[in-house]
Amino acid sequence: MIKKFIRKILGVKDPEQDAAPSKKNKPKVLSAKEHGIDPDLVSNNAVRVTQTLQENGFKAFIVGGAVRDLLLGIKPKDFDIATNATPEQVRRLFRRAFLIGRRFQIVHVMFGSDLLEVTTFRGEAKNEAPKDEHGRVLRDNTFGEQYEDAARRDFTINAMYYDPATQTVLDYHGGIADIRKKTLRIIGVPELRFREDPVRLLRVVRFAAKLQFSIEAETRKPIPVMAALINNVPSARVFDEMLKLLMSGHAMACLQQLRKEGLHHGLMPLLDVVLEQPLGERFVTLALANTDERVKQGKTVSPGFLFASLLWHQVVEKWEAYKTAGELSIPALHLAVDDVLNTQSDALALQRKIGSDMRDIWAMQPRFEKRTGKAPYKLLENTRLRAGYDFLLLRCASGEIDAEMGEWWTAFMEGDEEERAYLLTVKPKSATAQAAPTKKRRPRRSPNRAAKPKPE
Repeated sequence: MIKKFIRKILGVKDPEQDAAPSKKNKPKVLSAKEHGIDPDLVSNNAVRVTQTLQENGFKAFIVGGAVRDLLLGIKPKDFDIATNATPEQVRRLFRRAFLIGRRFQIVHVMFGSDLLEVTTFRGEAKNEAPKDEHGRVLRDNTFGEQYEDAARRDFTINAMYYDPATQTVLDYHGGIADIRKKTLRIIGVPELRFREDPVRLLRVVRFAAKLQFSIEAETRKPIPVMAALINNVPSARVFDEMLKLLMSGHAMACLQQLRKEGLHHGLMPLLDVVLEQPLGERFVTLALANTDERVKQGKTVSPGFLFASLLWHQVVEKWEAYKTAGELSIPALHLAVDDVLNTQSDALALQRKIGSDMRDIWAMQPRFEKRTGKAPYKLLENTRLRAGYDFLLLRCASGEIDAEMGEWWTAFMEGDEEERAYLLTVKPKSATAQAAPTKKRRPRRSPNRAAKPKPE
């Protein structure tokens, strides 16, 4: 104590304090036997990028979610690379490499359709970095050492580095222990880290639902209090994160986790519609289950179809309101679609292509009701028929409309000319029921009328 007091008076640094950071900056190094990563799960192009950088005198590692998934025995969808090479140095080493990003500059390296994201080690966050009035970092192109880069990452399970050449994992913040405990823990002070980038509020929910991890108590504590900060994030970033959440293969689990963490209210109009509209609950559940199944099977998922499903019953509600006000059915539908798309475009920055796909799917639904004459043949020529038809089947499965309509269109689409001609002569159940003759009832006798005597 006396020695520390004297050093403080004389302005001499405590050697123990100097030693502490250096010790903290050294990662735990795990060998192939200790971490158990299967090299066959690693992308050949990711190995190629790290190898090229290392051969040119730079450090290079696979990092982030890819390492997390590899440690869990899952083949990653995307591979990110971290290096001490600057973005310009990276760009010069690869034929198809493109600089992107404002907040922090990164490089996209392309191999055919395969895209790998290469980032330079980020340095310690600077207080003078531009921020908005809520503390969100707007721009920060500070480069630094690997241990600083690890400290800048969001969660411990995403702050590990894998070197394919040596098959070693570098762990700076106990990520491997948290993976084994199935725990999500943010690096640093939770409130500060969420304020720096409120999108982390959505990310922690997505990881918890997707990985079935619990959120560490200190990490969870500020989440409901800071939910409103998401409103300050550019809508395009919120949309990207929302798309990742809904196309994670665990969409319904993610939405349930959002409700559990108190993030469903006011986060965006879309979530309020999905989670709180009883009319569309079964429809939405089926749509998300269908999406999850396609993701797990490795099939493509159309964002337009997904968002059309989530917002359909909002369209139906407005459609009925316009018809009640006196509009004809088809014009009323188009007005309802305009209202919903305008609202959601402002909230979610829906891309024009996605909005166009949603509009086509919705506008096609009344056309399925026309099952006479040339109308069904004309619908077969529509380039968006398959998406509209799948949407129709979803409506049938949810009980919104009679399953007979979906069965009729399935038979019509799969049938030959003779079968189609026959189907056009078959009246829909509803029409048959209306046209069915009713039994004639004997007229009731008036109680005041005297009964006629039987003839003798």
